[in-house]
Amino acid sequence: MLTTLLAMDPWTILTFIGAAFLLYLTPGADMMFVIASGAAGGPRAGLAAAAGISLGVVTHVIFAAAGLAVLVAASPVMLDVIQYAGAAYLAYLAYASWTADPNVEKRQGRAQVWRAFRRGYLTNLMNPKVILFILAFLPQFTDVTVGPVWHQIVILGVILGLGGILTDGTYGVFAGLAAERVRKSAGLMNKISAVIFGGLAARLAIN
Repeated sequence: MLTTLLAMDPWTILTFIGAAFLLYLTPGADMMFVIASGAAGGPRAGLAAAAGISLGVVTHVIFAAAGLAVLVAASPVMLDVIQYAGAAYLAYLAYASWTADPNVEKRQGRAQVWRAFRRGYLTNLMNPKVILFILAFLPQFTDVTVGPVWHQIVILGVILGLGGILTDGTYGVFAGLAAERVRKSAGLMNKISAVIFGGLAARLAIN
């Protein structure tokens, strides 16, 4: 793997990083999820949600490198099952956020951070669009003359995941900091998070 990394064209890697950075700056489901997580649980929860999403991306990349993602992408039924399961999970998060006691959420500390990480990971893992995106995006930056393509896909996937922690994590932290300023408005942040989660669920179910 290290040999493949050293053999890869630095300009190709830089181009990939630039393209990935632009994609992360584009408002999307991941950005909204970490913002909602940060608003509900504070800056650490926002950062944890971003880390969970990034781990989900890396997991998808590993599946792609192993060839499993191709099989899933070729099965419309499997994609539909994953899509609706993801939408149902987001709908559950919307309900849980709407009915949550803000004082209890604030006292949970580490549990809240772990919950945000787990939710971010599962939400990303159950989004079939991530599978299709990885299969379409990452291979464009590989070169069969450099080394095993699956090595390159994993390397690019790790870079993609780290970029997600940096960018989405920043959104989550700032959302958490902003939420702390208005935390006295009982339940407001949970309601906002519920609306965002509900919107993401509807978007995933309809598209």
